[in-house]
Amino acid sequence: MLDTMATLRKLPKEKRSSAVLAGEAAAEATLGAAKTTAEPAAEPAAEPAAATAEDVAGVAGDPRAAAFFDCDNTIVQGAAIFYLGRGLYKRKFFSSRELLRFAWQQTYFRLNGAEHAGHMADAKESALSIVQGHRVADLERICEEVFDEYMAEKIWPGTRALVKMHLEAGQRVWLVTAAPQEAARVIASRLGMTGALGTVAEAVGGVYTGRLVGEPLHGPAKAEAVRALAAREQLDLARCAAYSDSSNDIPLLSLVGYPYVINPDAGLRRHAREQGWRIRDFRTGRKAARVGIPAAAGLGAAAGGTVAAMAIYRNRRHR
Repeated sequence: MLDTMATLRKLPKEKRSSAVLAGEAAAEATLGAAKTTAEPAAEPAAEPAAATAEDVAGVAGDPRAAAFFDCDNTIVQGAAIFYLGRGLYKRKFFSSRELLRFAWQQTYFRLNGAEHAGHMADAKESALSIVQGHRVADLERICEEVFDEYMAEKIWPGTRALVKMHLEAGQRVWLVTAAPQEAARVIASRLGMTGALGTVAEAVGGVYTGRLVGEPLHGPAKAEAVRALAAREQLDLARCAAYSDSSNDIPLLSLVGYPYVINPDAGLRRHAREQGWRIRDFRTGRKAARVGIPAAAGLGAAAGGTVAAMAIYRNRRHR
């Protein structure tokens, strides 16, 4: 497991303090500062970027057909949990020290291209420590406020159109994300979706305990959650569609009869081409992987914290 704070303690005192100050000060900066990653420019979209009626799978009014949408960079430009983390930091849910720790974890995931069990466990522990002892009602209220403050204008118009098309075809539509269930419900509600599946934090008496119910809804766990939902709702997955940007969601996309790739990362783009899956890229003129910092099932890196963590990473590489 990555020992973030031990790494920080090895830095000279003046660099430690400046890193923390950079994270704290820039947490109120614009989100764009943390969104650029070093991947090649996007190739032209495999098909016209605009959503069309042809994108909606199945027969109109089919009670056994449904659509499942990932959230980060599929519906929302960037990561929902990134915006939630910013909102929580603004409301002093956690300290600048914790901010830097979360930023370091998420930058490490991005730079190393791996999310093995140790790192995922560390991120999960950090995330839960943020909400432990807080009231569920408070987080639900903040999720509503964060959507209005940051996320409403970050919904991809093309994906919003796809959601609407499925709904108008009489199909049920679910949001499926590793983000907290509270945030997932708000996004789904604002888009008129049927419902949402998200990562569930345990609460007793309306207060978070600091434990999860089950596992983060990420990768294979997301596919299993959709399989269970389909069984409860009597859906035929062969008649259902799924949309995602991430290679982590290949298990989910492989589960349905109509997989669609939206704003794909490099790995998913390659896989989609091999499988003949339809690709839609709404990021006209942008880099293929210019997405928000990945959540990795964690609660919260803000822009400045991520920039500071990347600076520390480069310092270690060149010492």
